Amino acid sequence: MGNIDTLPSYELYIGGQSVAPRSGEHFPSYNPFTGQPWAMISQADADDVAQAIDTARKTFDTTWKSTTGYERAKLLFRLADIVEASAERMGRLETTDNGKIIRETTSQMVFLARMFRFYGGYADKIWGKVIPLDRTDVFDYASMEPLGVIGIITAWNSPMALLGNKLAAALAAGNCVVVKPSEHASVTTLEFCRFIEQAGFPPGVFNVVTGDARTGQALASAEGLDKISFTGSGVAGRAIASAAGHTLTPVILELGGKSPNIIFADADLNKAIVGAFAGIFSATGQTCVAGSRLLVQRPIYEQVVSGLAARAGKVRLGNPLDQSTEMGTAANQPQFDRIMGFIESAKSEGATLVTGGGRATGGELDQGLFVQPTIFQDVRNEMKLAQEEIFGPVLAVIPFDTEEEAIAIGNDTKFGLASGIWTKDINRMHRVSRALRTGMVWVNTYRAVAAQIPFGGVKDSGYGRERGHEGLLEFLTTKNVMINFSDVERDPFAIQT
Repeated sequence: MGNIDTLPSYELYIGGQSVAPRSGEHFPSYNPFTGQPWAMISQADADDVAQAIDTARKTFDTTWKSTTGYERAKLLFRLADIVEASAERMGRLETTDNGKIIRETTSQMVFLARMFRFYGGYADKIWGKVIPLDRTDVFDYASMEPLGVIGIITAWNSPMALLGNKLAAALAAGNCVVVKPSEHASVTTLEFCRFIEQAGFPPGVFNVVTGDARTGQALASAEGLDKISFTGSGVAGRAIASAAGHTLTPVILELGGKSPNIIFADADLNKAIVGAFAGIFSATGQTCVAGSRLLVQRPIYEQVVSGLAARAGKVRLGNPLDQSTEMGTAANQPQFDRIMGFIESAKSEGATLVTGGGRATGGELDQGLFVQPTIFQDVRNEMKLAQEEIFGPVLAVIPFDTEEEAIAIGNDTKFGLASGIWTKDINRMHRVSRALRTGMVWVNTYRAVAAQIPFGGVKDSGYGRERGHEGLLEFLTTKNVMINFSDVERDPFAIQT
């Protein structure tokens, strides 16, 4: 292990300044490829969290809420330019922090800039409406106003992308924020603070408190927040919603998934196999929308399984910072252990291992948290492998016979985030899309993203929406104003004659 005294050390970010945690406590962040610590992160306590919220509130009340949409738009566009110019450097930092390949982290930084531009375009177009009433001497209008102070809690798998999903809309709507990134991947969020400064945002609009679950719990249960937006596990989501309930703070929850990716016999199989493969093995399977349950119609079942297995055997694992690497590491030791536990459980449940099934070793792989691309076939939907979110490069392939059976299997899960359909039958596209209980359906593609489209789930995948117009509305509240402009007295206690 390296000397932690020589590692870069990051403090909290409150009111436009780096602030030491009151406890003085720091902890190391580990590079999952080398296994070595590479940065020191501050451990915030409840008092630090309260200071950040109070700072955000004062900034909102004194400065930010009176900033025009036009000014917010200019700041967001400027921020987008800064992020895009720093995409490669930020990609390298995020890859070092969580083991995702550099090609993906860099592209996510570019998409982050797209999010800021998209919502920057909304900032000066947050319009209310005039509401015609039954009386002609009363004028009524509804205005859209910012909520105030938003708590944002993000996960380790895509720290900046997840932050962008929430932050861009929150700032465009006119809110101040307090961000708590995952303790396993905090560095890029802390580096991002400098971009906020360079763009010219007033101090206190953007604040960051880092730390473990204690910090997240302190933020979730704190007084003074107007909304909390969380991305992470269902267990943590329930804890946050419960804590927020005591202060009646509304919550957006973007939780896990066990997404069905359904290939029908009439599909373009070359396209479907590529899509199914990318749907589970991109990002080392560490994404909430991973197509981890692959439902394949029986006439093409063996062909699809063999095609996937052949492709899995050629995946290039290696240094995530190398442009030629196709799959990186598990993001941290607890997640690696979780993935391996699921693989062993699937073997004991009777699923047939097609390929993978263990730790990837050899050469530079020995030092990192590498998992072999793993495929199980002959999976029954009631198996743990098919019901629990693994968040790793493990695919469960399930056969089906009819369209009705595919729909039944697809919906037979506590989750409802994403789903995929592969078919050339346009009628089937619409029937199955309508029947699947998920927040998002991809047809003849998978894991495609866009700033304009709403994203979120149902059932245990959470509630609320990010991105698109719906994502903006999550950070606004409606105020109604009714004006009686007649000269007639309306005394409800007067006797009418």
